[in-house]
Amino acid sequence: MRKKILIVLKGYPRLSETFIAQELLGLERAGFDLTLISMRKPTDKKRHPVHDQIKARVVYLPEYLYQEPLRVLRALFAGVSKPGFKALLKQFWADLRRDLTPNRFRRFGQALVLAHEWPDGGEWLHAHFIHTPASVTAYASIMTGVPWTCSAHAKDIWTSPDWELLEKLGRARWTVTCTHSGFDHMRSLTGAKDRVHLSYHGLDLARFNHVGEPHSNRDGSEPADPVRIVSVGRAVEKKGYDVLLQALALLPAELNWSFEHIGGGDGLAKLKAQAERLGLADRIAWRGALAQEEVLAHYRQADIFALACRVAADGDRDGLPNVLVEASSQRLVCISTNVSGVPELLTDGENGLIVPPENPQALALALERAIREPVIRHLLGDAAERRVRDHFDYHSSIRQLTELFESEWQRQEQWQKSA
Repeated sequence: MRKKILIVLKGYPRLSETFIAQELLGLERAGFDLTLISMRKPTDKKRHPVHDQIKARVVYLPEYLYQEPLRVLRALFAGVSKPGFKALLKQFWADLRRDLTPNRFRRFGQALVLAHEWPDGGEWLHAHFIHTPASVTAYASIMTGVPWTCSAHAKDIWTSPDWELLEKLGRARWTVTCTHSGFDHMRSLTGAKDRVHLSYHGLDLARFNHVGEPHSNRDGSEPADPVRIVSVGRAVEKKGYDVLLQALALLPAELNWSFEHIGGGDGLAKLKAQAERLGLADRIAWRGALAQEEVLAHYRQADIFALACRVAADGDRDGLPNVLVEASSQRLVCISTNVSGVPELLTDGENGLIVPPENPQALALALERAIREPVIRHLLGDAAERRVRDHFDYHSSIRQLTELFESEWQRQEQWQKSA
């Protein structure tokens, strides 16, 4: 029998996390009963259509404890007498000594609220992201005795200290992640290697259906019809947009191109100022955050997709950016870097163009080649689409998650019967 799952999320809904929304919808369609527990309220002004298809109720925890003090105090006073409170306090103190931050107190308070209110009679906990959502989930599990599992992604893996990853991997019944680099890293930390699994998100290929019409034969020679370059991603360090702008500035002056950026992010103002300094402003359109159907239209109108992924100063990096999978599904040639999970989708010269990170000169050469040679764009784009449709169908991920949940529940039922 399937259990009621409480899914703990950092924020919901989020335009930048369509892969999570797609997975939630897939699990619902597979017959899972979900309640979503969000640690933050939404900040995006738009929603993707997939968010409106998800039926699960959303419960918002106090984002900052001081904003809802009575709710937190009620949970604290109710929790003190619960059997799991001493064990929770012991774990919290052990974590606090290694991570003396306001963030640690916030996760403790959020877990108390979750354990006290316990929405919809949850029977299982699942965290999306192994950093802060998994902290809340692990604390709530200690308090309630309800087991938990986890989906780890990218930033959450690479910005978490090894001691914390090790302990969470030991407590979770299983953990999945979406790139081989993250998978290998987590397996290297834990003795319970059989509880770490690789599961690519994939796409809903019915939503990202095959494009019958080929992309244009623009070659950069016509000022009135420039080659269209597009990128989708938040303006944050790991996306490498400053490097991409440098590369665009290095392109030969006679080439005619335009660039569209889709996405929000705190770094937009800085990028716009950089584009002005480089003399690129009249060639660039900053579209802001767009809903998925609008993004899809931009993929289909573009000639090149570019994303200069890098490892940020704090260790943050992409896993396998879902936008690369999306663009590839639309027969759009992708130019990116060999960071993290990107080479798990794209192979240089076979189904995309791959350059080293932090190298605007190499990126400019790849862009120039793609601009000048539409035949190469078409060949690489067609090969990229084949790879996505052969290996990145999200139904495969849903089947894998279903098997992991059900096998764990069967083991739990057998243990209970034998106890």
